[in-house]
Amino acid sequence: MRILVTNDDGIDSLGLHALADAMRPFGEITVVAPASEYSGAGASLGTLNFQEPIARPHHDITALEGLDVWSITGPPALCVMYAQLGSFGEPFDLVVSGINPGQNVGWSVYHSGTIGAALTGRNRGASGLAMSIGFNGNEVEGQTWGQIVEGMKWHTGAAIAAQIVEGMIASPTETPTVINCNVPNRELAELQGWQLAEVGKEPPRKLTQGTLTESDPDDEGRVFKLSMDWGKASDVVEGTDAWLVRNDMVSVSWLGNLSHTTPPEDQHSAVSGRLDTHINPT
Repeated sequence: MRILVTNDDGIDSLGLHALADAMRPFGEITVVAPASEYSGAGASLGTLNFQEPIARPHHDITALEGLDVWSITGPPALCVMYAQLGSFGEPFDLVVSGINPGQNVGWSVYHSGTIGAALTGRNRGASGLAMSIGFNGNEVEGQTWGQIVEGMKWHTGAAIAAQIVEGMIASPTETPTVINCNVPNRELAELQGWQLAEVGKEPPRKLTQGTLTESDPDDEGRVFKLSMDWGKASDVVEGTDAWLVRNDMVSVSWLGNLSHTTPPEDQHSAVSGRLDTHINPT
């Protein structure tokens, strides 16, 4: 089993180190992570058309000693693409991404670089696991990032990831799948179980309630700036991913393919009628 470990917080993230270490028993482990922070990058390939990414080996990270470790000057999805194209040997069987500080629940699944890496792996033939740890509401506005992540229970997330990967290996699927797992920031003994979870419609905090302001115009015209506040806790629906993490339970969600779905009949009729009128051959 060839396992690629990546993340969106960068090669120096303690969550990445804990996750890679937990994967050692399961096969041949290669770590390929962004050289810097790429949170919120989704499945972006970055500036691939404008700037050639650089891959560098790393032999100076004690926690990753004995593993093949690389950083790439690009987002996590690009790390996965490089790996699956053979840059670091044969293509990988499994992509394990994380451990992200902060839960990836609700509509944040669209923007998460942690999840974007796993989805990219699936598109190139490998199943994936995206691992995140929730903050549990302990963070407050004004804290530095170091203060926020100081008490993260990386070992809890790593232990849960190992159990899931063991199950994925024991019972592989016919087609690649992606699991999104969110773990409360608690000791293992404090967890209140786990549940299969629906992806909610709200994040745990309304982080997007920012303020758009117009600044003095520059030489090219009008300038707008978006300032983000920390946001208040959202009202999350019972049983959804965010609700489970908030209640000290592990959330496990299987993320489907982005594919065609059945359209609303009224809208489909309205759209198809206009297309028929304008472009169908007579």
